[in-house]
Amino acid sequence: MSAVGPEPRPAIADPRKGLRGVYAALLVLEAIVVGLALLVLPKFGSGATPLGVGMIGALAVAMVVASGLQRRPWGLALALVLQAVTVACGLLVPGLAIVGLVFAAVWGGILLMRRDVLQKMERGELPAQRAAREVADGESGP
Repeated sequence: MSAVGPEPRPAIADPRKGLRGVYAALLVLEAIVVGLALLVLPKFGSGATPLGVGMIGALAVAMVVASGLQRRPWGLALALVLQAVTVACGLLVPGLAIVGLVFAAVWGGILLMRRDVLQKMERGELPAQRAAREVADGESGP
Protein backbone atom coordinates (compact mmCIF):
# COMPACT_ATOMS: atom_id res chain seq x y z
CA MET A 1 0.00 0.00 0.00
CA SER A 2 1.39 3.40 -0.93
CA ALA A 3 1.05 6.71 0.90
CA VAL A 4 -1.62 7.97 -1.53
CA GLY A 5 -3.82 4.88 -1.37
CA PRO A 6 -3.98 1.35 -2.68
CA GLU A 7 -2.05 0.59 -5.84
CA PRO A 8 -4.25 -0.18 -8.84
CA ARG A 9 -4.52 -3.85 -9.70
CA PRO A 10 -3.89 -4.93 -13.29
CA ALA A 11 -7.08 -5.46 -15.26
CA ILE A 12 -8.13 -9.01 -16.01
CA ALA A 13 -7.86 -9.86 -19.71
CA ASP A 14 -11.20 -10.03 -21.49
CA PRO A 15 -11.74 -13.61 -22.74
CA ARG A 16 -13.97 -12.32 -25.54
CA LYS A 17 -10.89 -10.99 -27.31
CA GLY A 18 -9.60 -14.53 -27.73
CA LEU A 19 -12.97 -15.66 -29.02
CA ARG A 20 -12.93 -12.91 -31.63
CA GLY A 21 -9.63 -14.32 -32.86
CA VAL A 22 -11.25 -17.74 -33.17
CA TYR A 23 -14.14 -16.21 -35.16
CA ALA A 24 -11.69 -14.49 -37.51
CA ALA A 25 -9.64 -17.64 -38.04
CA LEU A 26 -12.74 -19.70 -38.74
CA LEU A 27 -13.93 -17.14 -41.29
CA VAL A 28 -10.59 -17.26 -43.11
CA LEU A 29 -10.67 -21.07 -43.21
CA GLU A 30 -14.22 -21.01 -44.47
CA ALA A 31 -13.30 -18.43 -47.13
CA ILE A 32 -10.59 -20.77 -48.40
CA VAL A 33 -13.02 -23.68 -48.63
CA VAL A 34 -15.68 -21.53 -50.32
CA GLY A 35 -13.05 -20.24 -52.76
CA LEU A 36 -12.09 -23.81 -53.60
CA ALA A 37 -15.71 -24.40 -54.56
CA LEU A 38 -14.97 -22.29 -57.65
CA LEU A 39 -12.79 -25.15 -58.89
CA VAL A 40 -15.70 -27.61 -58.91
CA LEU A 41 -18.35 -25.13 -60.06
CA PRO A 42 -17.90 -25.90 -63.80
CA LYS A 43 -18.70 -29.57 -63.17
CA PHE A 44 -22.23 -28.67 -62.04
CA GLY A 45 -24.02 -27.64 -65.27
CA SER A 46 -25.93 -24.49 -64.36
CA GLY A 47 -23.66 -23.46 -61.47
CA ALA A 48 -20.84 -22.17 -63.69
CA THR A 49 -22.73 -19.06 -64.76
CA PRO A 50 -21.08 -15.68 -64.34
CA LEU A 51 -23.63 -14.99 -61.59
CA GLY A 52 -22.67 -18.18 -59.73
CA VAL A 53 -18.94 -17.51 -60.02
CA GLY A 54 -19.46 -13.90 -58.94
CA MET A 55 -21.60 -14.81 -55.95
CA ILE A 56 -19.24 -17.48 -54.65
CA GLY A 57 -16.20 -15.28 -55.22
CA ALA A 58 -17.88 -12.35 -53.49
CA LEU A 59 -18.84 -14.59 -50.57
CA ALA A 60 -15.23 -15.74 -50.12
CA VAL A 61 -13.97 -12.14 -50.24
CA ALA A 62 -16.71 -11.01 -47.83
CA MET A 63 -15.60 -13.69 -45.36
CA VAL A 64 -12.02 -12.47 -45.46
CA VAL A 65 -13.19 -8.88 -44.95
CA ALA A 66 -15.51 -9.96 -42.13
CA SER A 67 -12.62 -11.72 -40.41
CA GLY A 68 -10.97 -8.32 -40.02
CA LEU A 69 -14.17 -6.81 -38.63
CA GLN A 70 -14.59 -9.20 -35.72
CA ARG A 71 -13.50 -6.57 -33.20
CA ARG A 72 -16.61 -4.57 -34.02
CA PRO A 73 -19.72 -5.17 -31.89
CA TRP A 74 -21.63 -6.39 -34.95
CA GLY A 75 -18.81 -8.58 -36.29
CA LEU A 76 -20.23 -11.83 -34.95
CA ALA A 77 -23.66 -11.08 -36.45
CA LEU A 78 -22.02 -10.43 -39.82
CA ALA A 79 -20.16 -13.75 -39.61
CA LEU A 80 -23.40 -15.60 -38.86
CA VAL A 81 -25.20 -13.92 -41.78
CA LEU A 82 -22.36 -14.99 -44.08
CA GLN A 83 -22.75 -18.51 -42.73
CA ALA A 84 -26.41 -18.51 -43.74
CA VAL A 85 -25.47 -17.20 -47.18
CA THR A 86 -22.98 -20.06 -47.54
CA VAL A 87 -25.70 -22.62 -46.90
CA ALA A 88 -27.98 -20.79 -49.37
CA CYS A 89 -25.24 -20.93 -52.02
CA GLY A 90 -25.78 -24.67 -51.93
CA LEU A 91 -28.39 -24.00 -54.61
CA LEU A 92 -25.49 -23.22 -56.97
CA VAL A 93 -23.15 -25.96 -55.82
CA PRO A 94 -24.76 -28.74 -53.76
CA GLY A 95 -21.45 -29.53 -52.10
CA LEU A 96 -21.33 -25.98 -50.80
CA ALA A 97 -24.51 -26.62 -48.81
CA ILE A 98 -22.74 -29.54 -47.10
CA VAL A 99 -19.70 -27.40 -46.41
CA GLY A 100 -21.98 -24.67 -45.06
CA LEU A 101 -23.72 -27.12 -42.74
CA VAL A 102 -20.41 -28.50 -41.46
CA PHE A 103 -19.15 -25.00 -40.72
CA ALA A 104 -22.54 -24.16 -39.16
CA ALA A 105 -21.97 -27.02 -36.72
CA VAL A 106 -18.52 -25.61 -35.89
CA TRP A 107 -20.04 -22.15 -35.37
CA GLY A 108 -22.65 -23.73 -33.11
CA GLY A 109 -19.94 -25.32 -30.99
CA ILE A 110 -18.03 -22.05 -30.73
CA LEU A 111 -21.19 -20.18 -29.72
CA LEU A 112 -21.87 -22.75 -27.00
CA MET A 113 -18.32 -22.31 -25.75
CA ARG A 114 -18.81 -18.52 -25.83
CA ARG A 115 -21.97 -18.86 -23.75
CA ASP A 116 -20.13 -20.96 -21.16
CA VAL A 117 -17.24 -18.49 -20.94
CA LEU A 118 -19.59 -15.53 -20.50
CA GLN A 119 -21.55 -17.35 -17.79
CA LYS A 120 -18.36 -18.22 -15.93
CA MET A 121 -17.19 -14.63 -16.29
CA GLU A 122 -20.44 -13.34 -14.77
CA ARG A 123 -20.10 -15.76 -11.85
CA GLY A 124 -16.41 -14.87 -11.38
CA GLU A 125 -15.24 -18.42 -12.04
CA LEU A 126 -12.63 -17.78 -14.72
CA PRO A 127 -9.07 -18.77 -13.71
CA ALA A 128 -7.86 -15.17 -14.08
CA GLN A 129 -10.65 -13.96 -11.82
CA ARG A 130 -9.81 -16.59 -9.20
CA ALA A 131 -6.12 -15.67 -9.32
CA ALA A 132 -6.96 -11.97 -8.93
CA ARG A 133 -9.10 -12.76 -5.88
CA GLU A 134 -6.27 -14.81 -4.36
CA VAL A 135 -3.82 -11.97 -4.91
CA ALA A 136 -6.28 -9.48 -3.41
CA ASP A 137 -6.85 -11.76 -0.41
CA GLY A 138 -3.08 -12.09 0.04
CA GLU A 139 -2.62 -8.31 -0.01
CA SER A 140 -5.37 -7.66 2.51
CA GLY A 141 -4.04 -10.35 4.87
CA PRO A 142 -1.62 -9.82 7.79
